[in-house]
Amino acid sequence: MNEQIKVIQDEIEAFVISNESDVEQFRIQFVGRKSRLASLFDGLKDVPAENRREVGQALNQLKNLAENKFTLAQESFADAKSNFVIPSDLTLSSPVQQGTIHPLTLVRSRILEIFNRMGFSVSDGPEIETDFYNFTALNFPANHPAREMQDTFFIEKGAGEIQDDVLLRTHTSNVQIRLMQHQKPPIRSVMPGRVYRNEAISARAHCLFHQVEGLYVDEKVSFKDLKDTLYHFAKEMFGKDTKVRFRPSYFPFTEPSAEMDITCLLCKGEGCNVCKQAGWVEIAGAGMVDPNVLENVGIDSKKYNGFAFGMGIERITMLKYQIKDLRLFTENDVRFLKQFN
Repeated sequence: MNEQIKVIQDEIEAFVISNESDVEQFRIQFVGRKSRLASLFDGLKDVPAENRREVGQALNQLKNLAENKFTLAQESFADAKSNFVIPSDLTLSSPVQQGTIHPLTLVRSRILEIFNRMGFSVSDGPEIETDFYNFTALNFPANHPAREMQDTFFIEKGAGEIQDDVLLRTHTSNVQIRLMQHQKPPIRSVMPGRVYRNEAISARAHCLFHQVEGLYVDEKVSFKDLKDTLYHFAKEMFGKDTKVRFRPSYFPFTEPSAEMDITCLLCKGEGCNVCKQAGWVEIAGAGMVDPNVLENVGIDSKKYNGFAFGMGIERITMLKYQIKDLRLFTENDVRFLKQFN
């Protein structure tokens, strides 16, 4: 027995532990319940009684030697683990790159900056709206085609009149109505936000897009004030050499009404698929607020008047950055998005 103890003691002292696998091998051979050292303890009962005390003391010393070496090895590798820091995601093929602001956000911020310098505040409102705020208060007749399912996303029918129907707003004009209900003139504000229309998705149209509308209500507001405001916006947004024209149009909530065009910046007026070969691109609809709209929100139309306008942020962005397909804005292609700083 003493010879076996000596052999195992020499092996324990000579055993080199250089990694976690060695720690486990050491445990199996000298510390575990089925180790060689455990086998020696099992054989202690066969040692003559007069020698059993001496051999037992030698086995306990051997056991302490093995356990101390095993414990020190465990603590050593545990410290190494706790100090290890993964420098980055090792699955990435290249360093993480900082993203850029979406082009629609860039243009939206620029539009708001221009109108803010002209004294317009910024107002917001709900995207889920009732028919009253989206249509009725804006002087839309009950049989107007915009109310039909092919144009508007209706959510549910109201329990009472048509004006109680719930829908996804088709323009941010609902914010104009809410603003005029809760604020007395003078009012000068712009309303940016998402709007929804049931349109076929193409290079020029989408069922979800973004608008900025504007409203100015005060005493003695003229159509010239409207033109000067939009002329200034076009020059600031697209450059001083931009040409602008107004065409008569019709909107239920303004009278008289007009559409505003600028020379197509993609083709420089030569004609392309974006401007439908006309050389001009419509960027806004506008007009003097219809007196019925003012009366619907409790504003005296004999004392006050005003103008309103609206434009699509996607259309402005396509012109500013010469983008020919509107669908790129919602595809989240990093190759497209990283071009904008």
